[in-house]
Amino acid sequence: MNNNFDVIVVGAGHAGVEAAYAAANMGSKTLLLTLDENKIALMPCNPSIGGLGKGHIVYEISALGGLMPKLCSKTYLQARMLNTRKGPAVQGLRLQIHKYEYCKVAKEILQQINNLTIAQGMVTEVLTEKNGESKKIIGVKTEDGKEFLGKSVIITSGTFLNGTIHIGFESESAGRREERAVPFLTQSLEKAIGVKFARLKTGTPPRILKSSVDFSKLEKQKAIPVDYLFEFEDINKIEEKMSCYIAHTNEETDKIIRANFEKSALFGGKISGIGPRYCPSIEDKLKRHPDRKSHHVFVEPAGENLEEIYPAGLSTSLPLDVQYGYMQSLKGFENAVISKPGYAVEYDFLQPNNLKHSLEVKGVNGLFFAGQVNGTTGYEEAAGQGTVAGINAHLKNNNQDPFILSRTESYIGVMIDDLIAIGVDEPYRMFTSRAERRLLLRQDNVFARLMPYGKKYGLISDELYNKFLKEKNIIDKSVKVIKKSGRQSDLFKLFNSIEFTDQVKKDATEFLLKALASRPVRPEGANFIRESKGFISSRVLLSIYAEIRYDGYLEKERKEVAKVLRFQDLKIPENIKYSKMPGLSVELQQKLKYHLPKTI
Repeated sequence: MNNNFDVIVVGAGHAGVEAAYAAANMGSKTLLLTLDENKIALMPCNPSIGGLGKGHIVYEISALGGLMPKLCSKTYLQARMLNTRKGPAVQGLRLQIHKYEYCKVAKEILQQINNLTIAQGMVTEVLTEKNGESKKIIGVKTEDGKEFLGKSVIITSGTFLNGTIHIGFESESAGRREERAVPFLTQSLEKAIGVKFARLKTGTPPRILKSSVDFSKLEKQKAIPVDYLFEFEDINKIEEKMSCYIAHTNEETDKIIRANFEKSALFGGKISGIGPRYCPSIEDKLKRHPDRKSHHVFVEPAGENLEEIYPAGLSTSLPLDVQYGYMQSLKGFENAVISKPGYAVEYDFLQPNNLKHSLEVKGVNGLFFAGQVNGTTGYEEAAGQGTVAGINAHLKNNNQDPFILSRTESYIGVMIDDLIAIGVDEPYRMFTSRAERRLLLRQDNVFARLMPYGKKYGLISDELYNKFLKEKNIIDKSVKVIKKSGRQSDLFKLFNSIEFTDQVKKDATEFLLKALASRPVRPEGANFIRESKGFISSRVLLSIYAEIRYDGYLEKERKEVAKVLRFQDLKIPENIKYSKMPGLSVELQQKLKYHLPKTI
């Protein structure tokens, strides 16, 4: 193999595959190094993608031409739009996924990409050289002594850096169950960057044999009809291939777990890493919420014709016998058979405030980090970072300005800004509540927000972009026509409806087409009306509805964004005295002194 590359991606999880996919499609000669090429884009935890906040990230990856949305369309089992009783800004698409098909299809697609080479190997060292006062990355070295040279290197090591898994008081070195940890790379990275890595923890529940569960005792969680998945293009028929269910813990479950707290690796002193606040182990839940008598368990299939069931919400580091005890205390799980025990995993991570907003390391030119190694949790958060890192590695190599998404235009921008500006003291997870401008950052307008970037960087085809432009044209002109019709018109009232039901959508479509026909927008005129009939989809209607329904609030948000953009580069004097500012609380003064931001 020729060992010279433009971009080298270390790790082929969800961050790694997106980074490699973006860099290679932009024209960089790219190497994707993985421990096992049959586990590319593996879902080691929950077999689902999307949800509140997370689904917004997947839509943004779609608008930037990423891989995850395409894989979802090919491997989904069930689709649900969450939060449908609330407005479009906080709804979230969530898909149940065939986890092994997802992995298989990802490998097949990546093998067909020009400029992309996939190789197996454990990276043990990053190679650098002096570059003035800083350092420059020049490649990586693998366990067997091979050196691969590259202008940029992207580390997407997930939970593998010095990974240790725990089941009760039994521990073993592993990145995931039955997969080797990466023991030496952390030391090399610490030397190159000049900072110590820290430890985080995450976990997974026991896997259950489907045949041992009595689903008649569980609450069925049906699909919620949707017209689109994460891609811009619609799918002819979105069907439910498998159902999900809901179970509940009870007082007996509580009793069994509490009686065995001291056997948990988490509470027995075996684990030093900090666990996730928003997806904690079941023992951690009971410790934090002693008054709750029951917790939801989302019972998710791993795929069609598979025996594996994933009980989301029961992550644990308790011994196997205790896992059996609490699993069989659940209604419907009385005869449950555990096929794989749950476990906790600890791993090294880089505090992300050592990175630039491009995800390049400060002080080491060409070295990028993306995914769980940056302190995040979740496939979606990892994939979003991987997309940005892959684009920026290519741009860096070609002496172009970095691709920086602001928190006023994307959830990916919110996430990266949170990570860079604040760092993490627990695994970071995305929620809609993290975005101050979430009325502007909706799922329905994601392509208007970000697809121009995808086109700019050559990640969106001309054909797809032209379809997007037609849809955008219809939305913009429809909003203009509706506003001109006046607040008392039937047309305006329909699009300002509190509940935008299917019947309201049908009526709104008819009224809108009549209004467009009676007020043809020049110069297109009749051609525009003709095109509109084929383009007024549920996404178009939802986007128009949001623009009308939230008009006043959106205008206010846009003014706030303009204000932020106007002042964001205003430099703060280095000798500023925060303690002399009476308008700041003591807590804010302390944080500003600690972080020493350079600009407003």
